[in-house]
Amino acid sequence: MPKRGYHHGNLRQALVDAALSLIEEKGPTGFTLSEAAKQAGVTPAAVYRHFEGREDLIIECALQGHAIFGDLMEYAFESGQPSALRAFEATGRAYLAFARKHPGHYMAMFESGLSRHATPDLARAVARSRGVLEQAAENLSRHIPPERRPPSAMVSAHIWAMCHGVVELFARGKPGANTPFAPEDLLEAGIGVYLRGLGLIEAEA
Repeated sequence: MPKRGYHHGNLRQALVDAALSLIEEKGPTGFTLSEAAKQAGVTPAAVYRHFEGREDLIIECALQGHAIFGDLMEYAFESGQPSALRAFEATGRAYLAFARKHPGHYMAMFESGLSRHATPDLARAVARSRGVLEQAAENLSRHIPPERRPPSAMVSAHIWAMCHGVVELFARGKPGANTPFAPEDLLEAGIGVYLRGLGLIEAEA
């Protein structure tokens, strides 16, 4: 089979796809540019026509991931309307669904150690996806009396942390995946306990 070269097609995207595959297999810091180039069928020198280095390549993986993630979060939020509770729960489930369907993107986004301010485009993409969950939390928090209402950013951060914990421990084939409970059930129960503690389940049940 002839080796693909620099002109085999969209090399930039081919390198991103190769990196995503390697990230899924080895983690975001477990592969080299040479490995990505080999998987894409080009020489290592060709990589530098599109990316300054491995971090630049991972940033592009994360940026594309946030674009997909933002679309999914917005769709989940809108599909749950007009109920603030259903919209909020839907965004939590969307987080889990994204991590399971796009593990390479997820790891580049949340496990590579990248600053969300690494580039202006990445900062905007992160703000978009986070903003959806914060909006869902703000809409739901309006059902709490002002004197007992936590900041919506705190509520969304708590749910984000819960989603991330379920993904890390139970949704990606790690030792904790042997739990007798499905990740979706764990997340739903956890969100339910949290919202009940805030007095929000009864508000929209």
